[in-house]
Order: sequence, then structure tokens, then C-alpha cells
Amino acid sequence: MMSMAQAPAGAARPAPPAIGRAYGKITDSTGQPMGQASVLVLRPSVDTATKKKKLVLMKGMDTKTNGEFNFEDLPIASPLVLKVSATGYKSQDVHFMIIPAAAAATPAPRTGDQSNPYGNIPSFSKDLGVIKLATDMKELGTVTVTAKPPAMRLEMDKKVFNVDRNIVSAGGTAQDVMRNVPSVNVDIDGNVTLRGAAPTIFVDGRPTTLSLDQIPADAIESVEVMTNPSAKYDASGGGSGILNIILKKNRKQGYNGSISAGMDSHGAPNTLVGFNARQGKINLSLNGMYNGTNGKTTGNTDRYTYLADTTHLLQSDLQRNKGHFMFGQVGIDYFITNNTTVSASYIKVHGNFTPTDVSNIQTDSLGQAGGKSIYSLRKSTSSREFDVNGVQVGMKHLFVKEGEQLTADGSYFGATSHSSSLYTTDYFAGLPGGAILDTTRQQVLGTASPSFITIQTDYTDPLGPKGKLEAGLRTAIQNLNNYNDTYTLDESGAPTITPYGTSNYKSTSRVYAAYVTYSNTMGNFSYSLGLRGESSNYSGDLLNTGQHFHNSYPTSLFPSLFLSEKLGHDQEMQFSATRKVNRPGFFQLIPYTDYSDTLNITRGNPDLVPEFTNSFELSYMKTFPHSNTLLISGYYKYTSNLITRYQDSGVNPIGEPVLINTYENANNAYTVGGEITSTDNITSWWDITANINIYNSHINTNNLKQLSQEALTSWFGKFNSNFKLPLNFSIQATFIYQSKTNIPANQQQNQFGPPGSTTQSSSQGYIKSFYGCDMAIKKTFLKNNAASLTASMSDIFRTRNSDQYSHSAYFAQEYDRLKDPQLFRVVFAYRFGKMDLNLFKRKDMNSQGPPAM
Repeated sequence: MMSMAQAPAGAARPAPPAIGRAYGKITDSTGQPMGQASVLVLRPSVDTATKKKKLVLMKGMDTKTNGEFNFEDLPIASPLVLKVSATGYKSQDVHFMIIPAAAAATPAPRTGDQSNPYGNIPSFSKDLGVIKLATDMKELGTVTVTAKPPAMRLEMDKKVFNVDRNIVSAGGTAQDVMRNVPSVNVDIDGNVTLRGAAPTIFVDGRPTTLSLDQIPADAIESVEVMTNPSAKYDASGGGSGILNIILKKNRKQGYNGSISAGMDSHGAPNTLVGFNARQGKINLSLNGMYNGTNGKTTGNTDRYTYLADTTHLLQSDLQRNKGHFMFGQVGIDYFITNNTTVSASYIKVHGNFTPTDVSNIQTDSLGQAGGKSIYSLRKSTSSREFDVNGVQVGMKHLFVKEGEQLTADGSYFGATSHSSSLYTTDYFAGLPGGAILDTTRQQVLGTASPSFITIQTDYTDPLGPKGKLEAGLRTAIQNLNNYNDTYTLDESGAPTITPYGTSNYKSTSRVYAAYVTYSNTMGNFSYSLGLRGESSNYSGDLLNTGQHFHNSYPTSLFPSLFLSEKLGHDQEMQFSATRKVNRPGFFQLIPYTDYSDTLNITRGNPDLVPEFTNSFELSYMKTFPHSNTLLISGYYKYTSNLITRYQDSGVNPIGEPVLINTYENANNAYTVGGEITSTDNITSWWDITANINIYNSHINTNNLKQLSQEALTSWFGKFNSNFKLPLNFSIQATFIYQSKTNIPANQQQNQFGPPGSTTQSSSQGYIKSFYGCDMAIKKTFLKNNAASLTASMSDIFRTRNSDQYSHSAYFAQEYDRLKDPQLFRVVFAYRFGKMDLNLFKRKDMNSQGPPAM
């Protein structure tokens, strides 16, 4: 029992105890639950300086998918105000007070009635019932986003960056978006690194076969950066992290959409169409994109090779890549009941590219008396066409118990890629342009047809008032079929197959996983413990030799630990520790030597073993007024049996000495670093985001026939600034700087089939420092700013070049390239929408489903 005594006269009244609970549900005017509605609890107070009444914020949250909210630790016997708001709806204030029910009006139990054996125990809960929000008629004409989400927020195992305000990436792809995300570095080929390693790309929480240049930038709402993912996520990836792309969604009643069209300074067009409709139990979404490309890349190679003879190669390249790709997606959500939703989507991607390359090559033989020089001109014309078809289905069920839910997902992605390349090389008696001594022609035909199947189920169950148990199962199957044939053409064009230039194989890899995590909160302290088990196997056949390969990796355990402590004055500390794995791919394992490209001879290594990485991270976050944030992180990663590229010497089938690119397990490697990220709303018209990452990395290759590369301390910085100007103008500027850094040991390319042609080697070496600047200006106009015109330019100062130096006992090389500098793009966009429209032209008598539970 609780007794409440009156305070003595003249004494300060004690604050009411914060032991109350208030809960309820938010719906629209039709009774449909509203997820992501903003719910705030405020307390009336008096300003000591002005003596004026004001409302002080106590707690806030977004409603769950089923529209429910729940607040704990509220003061009892004290007037409170619940403020509910959502975009497109009128906000509503609900005044309430939590009064102990038993103390106020609960009668004593009757004699013999044991339904309440404890007598008049006070109840400190307040059921606010169902609160319905009315549509804001002022916003029926268009869909207008009035709330400004924070640029960054920190969650237990990830940082979330809202990118829908980035205007530099308008009309571009996810590659352009990533250039504006803190911690993420994108090179001139679109390869993404996160703290020096290649992360795994997710879309809406699931792995994807889509590359970043196949995802429209304007369809992306936010990017989740997981530098140290928990046991809930795949252990594969070697601890290199996850970038989870969250696509824009809209499930409001009615319809809305957007269209955009643009052109860049190379004459490449881009268009995007998006449409979403919601009526009753059905939500339909459509997205389409067309993106043309006409890229231009210049490069130079200066290489010394030390084999039987010392040779010096000078090569200059001009590459053009013309083509286009189209992206289409249709999705449907069906709300069976207020607790159960099924979803399905279909994705179609088609691409067609015709790259060309002109190489001027001078090869000097320095070992022969008097020396000898060979001049050649190599022209390559290629075509590549690919089609991707993907289907995703899912189910989500909310149980009666608050927070308990079950999800089941399945996806299938299949792709077909056809490529054809013709290499014509003219050899000259003197400088290029003189008499042609000889001409060789080589043709390479390739077909790849990978497919990916993923099945996953996850279950969440709240245990206790603040605990949560999560568990799940996952199966991933990857099938690869690749055919790559090389032919030599005579003077009449008749082809003759080159046996040592053929690489035909098929393979299947399977990964089976199960995980369980438990998290809880005790006051300001939160923790999460996780354990994941994975087993995998692969089988494959090298069709042109008849060889069969098979390997099974036993079940390995991957624990994860996350600790969080909320300190006073809006501060928070986090610590995480995880274990990850990176298994060698089939092409890295097969011992076949591929001579189809004389500049990039490759061979797998069947003796490769998986690499394991232990990662640790400590973070501190401070939130200042006006949603300004400061995040400071320190991290350490240690990898055993690191899979790294390795260059060895050998001879080709005609007995000539050559260099062969293969893979080896290095002893170990480590990376240690610190990172600072800051978001600042300086004024109402100016905000900035800054990120600096300082790191030291080292690879121990003492077990190989080469010296270990020296440890190198490097830093990467990114600065983003947004200005709001009068007359609805806005400007965004982005600056990046990368200091001298080591070449990544095992840069994974997102492509079908074996690696493509390159004169680059990452045996040992470094990337020279570079910087870059992008800028955009945007003007919005028409009613409710429904239309916009954006002009942007990337690499304004032509400085985002790739200049690499690499060496081993067999070669020394400098390799530089510059791709699409000062690319200018103009994009026009228009948004439209209307709320509460009978889209399907029929009576909607029973479409709302049963009453909310």
C-alpha cells in the first residue's frame, strides 16, 4: 500500500514519483493503424524568468507498425499532455493525468470473492484508448514533407544517415549517394570501401545482387552504416561492415508519385518515375529508371618487369563506355489484418554497354645489348548486355503480446550476362603511325548466369519490461555458371579457339546459419549478447578440363557483444565486439591458369583457407541543442589467415616468362583507427556534416616469398555543407580528401565471372593522396514546391584521380587514371499526390479489416 501525506505548510511540495505508465493506439480517420506517427509527452511548467506557462518535453517516440505506443516512468498525480502528429494529418493534444485507480475509486472485494486477493492495490497505468487523426485538408493537393529528420542518429549496432536531402546525387545512382555518406569512400570505378575494406551491400535489410550503379539515388531514403554488425547479420565479409540502403516507402491512404528527367554534359540522359497508391488493405508501388552513360577515362602505366629479361612498359589509355541500363520495380503490400501483412515485389534490370579502349604501348627490352623497343597500338571494342530478374516475398505477423512478431522472407535473383570483346593490336617498325609490321586479333566471348536464393525467418519476443529475445534461421544458395572462350582470328577473320584462354566453370555454394540475441535495458545501461552459427560448402566443375572440386567448412560460432550507457547531458557510450569470417570464392580456389588476357594472367589457389576477423569498437556520442551531434569512435580489427592478392612468376604455354596473379593466405593483418563525425545545424539556413577517419594498417606476409608491407598511417576526411537561400534556392557542397594509403589487400569486384582486364597489381604498394569537390544548386517552385530544378558538377577541380604505386620482387609499377572529371548534370523533378482518393473506383465496405486488437 502507498500513503500520500500532505507537505508541511511552507515546505516545498515533493515531486510526484515517476512510476506511471500511459499507452494507447494511433489510427487515421478510417481506423487504420498509423506507424511512425510522432508521439510526445509534455509537462506544463512555468518559466522562472518570464513567469509564463510552457510545455516541457519529457519523452517521445514513433508509433509501431500497428499504431501502438507505450510510455513508462511517467509522474503520477501530475497534469500531462500527449501531443500526436504525422505528416498530412492534423496534430492532436490529449490532456491526461495518471491517478492510482485503487486509491481513487476501487471498491474493496466482497467477502469470499478471491478475484482480487490483494485488496486495493493502486494501478499506475493509464489507457488513452484509440486516438484518431484527421487528414489535414491543406495538404490534399500534394504530398509535402514538413518534418526534418536528423542527419545522423546512433543505434545499438549502426549509424543511420538520412540522405534524401542530398541534392548533389540528384539524377544519379547509389554510387553518388555513397560519396556523401560519412565514413564511406568511393573510388573512380565506383568501388566502395568502409574504413579501408569493401563492405557488404544490403537493400532494406537483405543482401542484394544489384550493384550500386543499378539503384536510383532518388529512391533512397537513408543509409545504415554498420561498421561492426551484430550476430543477427551474416558472418561472411571478414568484418568489413555492411551498408544497408533503405528505399523510400509511403503507405498513406491515397496516391503520390514523382517524375524526374535530366542530362549530363556527356550527353547521357536519366529519367526516374515513382508511384505509390494505398486503398484500404492494399498498398501498390511502382518505380522505373533509365540511366544513360557515356563515360571517359584516361590512364597511364609505367612498369618495369624483372624476369629473364628486364623490360620497361609505357602505356597510355583512352577508354569510353557508352550504354544504358533500366531499372523497374513493382511491389504490393496486403494488410490481411491489423496484425498480419504480406508483401511481394519484382525487380527487373536491363543493361547494354559498348566500351572501347585505345592503348598506345611502348615496350623496351633493357637486358639485351643495345636495347630493343617495340611500339604497338591496341584497340578493343566490346559489348556487354545483362538482364537481372528478382522476386522477393515476405510476411510479417504481430502477436497480441506487445513487441512479439514473426517475419519470413524469401528472395530469388537470377542474372544473365553476355559479353564480346575484340582486341586488335598493330605492331610498328618505328613510332605509332609508321609502317605496320604485324597485326594480331583476339576475340573473347563470355556468358555468365548467376542465381541467388535466400530464405530467412526472424522471431522477436519481449522478455520482461525491457528485455528482448531475437532468433532466426537463414539459408543462402549461390549458383554460378560462366563460359569464357578466347579465339585468335586469321587475316580472313576465321576463328581458332585458344585452349589456354578458355575458362568455363559452374559452381554452387551454400551457407546455413542460425542466430540468437538477447538485449535488455537496466536504467541507463543497455546490453545485447548474440551468437551465430554458420556452416557452408561449395562444389564446382571446371568444364574445359573436366576437373571437379568440393569443400565443406565445419560449423563455426560467431559471438557478438554490445554495451551502451546513457550518461547525463545527452551523452552515450557504446562498446562492441564481434567475430566474422571471409571464405574464399570459387574463382579464387580453382587452380586453372587463365591466359586470355596477357596483361592480367590469373590462377586460383586450392589451398586457401577462410580468414577470421575479430573487431572491437568504442564510441562516444554527444547530442547538443538543435539536434547537433558529435560521434567519436575508436576501433581495432585483427585478421588471421588474411586472403590477399599475390603475384608469382611462371611461364606461358609457349615457354615465355610471365607474371601470374593469384591468391595466398598471409599470416595476419590488423587495422587500428579513430573516427570523428559531427553534424551541426549552425543556423536555420546552414548545416554541415564533417567526418575524419585516421587509421594504421599492416599486413604480415612473412610466410610468403616477399617482405611484409610497412605499416602506414593514413587519414580520410569528408565535409558536406548545405545552404538554404532566399527564393527557394539551396546549395550543397561536398569535399573529400584521402591521404596516402595502402592498396586494399583483396578488393572484391561486384561483377559476373572472373576479374576483368587490368594492368594494376596490389601485391604491395600504396595509393597516392587525392582530393575532390562536388557542388549542386537546387531551385524549387510551383505550389507547395512540387517542382525542382537541380544543377550539379562532380570533381570540379579535376583532382579525384587514382594514382597507385605497386611493386614486388618481379616488377615495379606506377598506374594513374582520371574518370569523368567536371561532369555537369541538370535534373528536373516534379512531385504529385492526393490523399483519401477512391483509387480503385469501388465501394470500400469491408476493406478495413477487423477492429484493432
